[in-house]
Amino acid sequence: MLTRSDDLDILLTVVDSGGFSAAADTLNIQVARVSRAVSKIEQQLGVTILNRTTRRIELTDEGRQFVESVRTGLLQLQRAEDELVKRGELPQGRLRVDAASPFVFHQLVPLMHDFRQAYPDIMLELTSNEGYVDLLEKRTDVAIRIGKLNDSTLYARPLGKSALHIVASPAYIARRGAPQKVADLGSHELLGFTEPKVLNRWPLKGSEVMTPTMSSSNGETLRQLALSGNGIACLSGFMINDDLAAGRLVTLLNHDKITVSDREQVNAMYYKSSTVARRISAFIEFIQPRLTL
Repeated sequence: MLTRSDDLDILLTVVDSGGFSAAADTLNIQVARVSRAVSKIEQQLGVTILNRTTRRIELTDEGRQFVESVRTGLLQLQRAEDELVKRGELPQGRLRVDAASPFVFHQLVPLMHDFRQAYPDIMLELTSNEGYVDLLEKRTDVAIRIGKLNDSTLYARPLGKSALHIVASPAYIARRGAPQKVADLGSHELLGFTEPKVLNRWPLKGSEVMTPTMSSSNGETLRQLALSGNGIACLSGFMINDDLAAGRLVTLLNHDKITVSDREQVNAMYYKSSTVARRISAFIEFIQPRLTL
């Protein structure tokens, strides 16, 4: 081979992330190292792979075909290495998992000590993003997604459903009273999401998208606002079940609640061709029966 696999991996990262600086950030290396790797490949092969402009990069026709072949080849190489690991041995290697911060805080963090005890050779990286992440761009192996799925290129492993609750703190109810019907919400302080707006469509009969009087992009922030008596929120059970059991939050409008909502779905997402399948399976099979959705 004229090229090195580590240089090829850098090239794929440049293509997937859309630029040299983004690739450097993803791989935690200097931009100069990224540039040298790509230039070295082009020099060794005697062909231009990337057309560079000040604003973006584009694959040449030759580059596009080469990158597709490289991606397939590296996947096959990784599979070959994985097959050398005996079936009886525990999965090992790095596993990058992404989920919204409330799910990380309330569902994953409490399980991580026992997971590490069960799989000491898996190097786990947990990241938090409130929106959907591009698994390729962020080099993420598994994404825990809440709500309706639209990306057909990913494999979805259902983890369960987490009921939505309309909630407020006892202090707020004592001060403002509890709404008796959906129309009463118009006279209350409502806590909602800045984006996406669809998260402000509460599962109530005849309700439209709510206009929050206080909003945040982070579900955990909304939980804290509700606990502090700032208003009424619509939150998933996976983050507030303990609050409900302890009486820190109280459910409202149960008689007007619609029992089925796309937002209740919880799935683990990953690419079907993932080379870290054993680590992914180990992670999902460990957490699924232990989640308190």
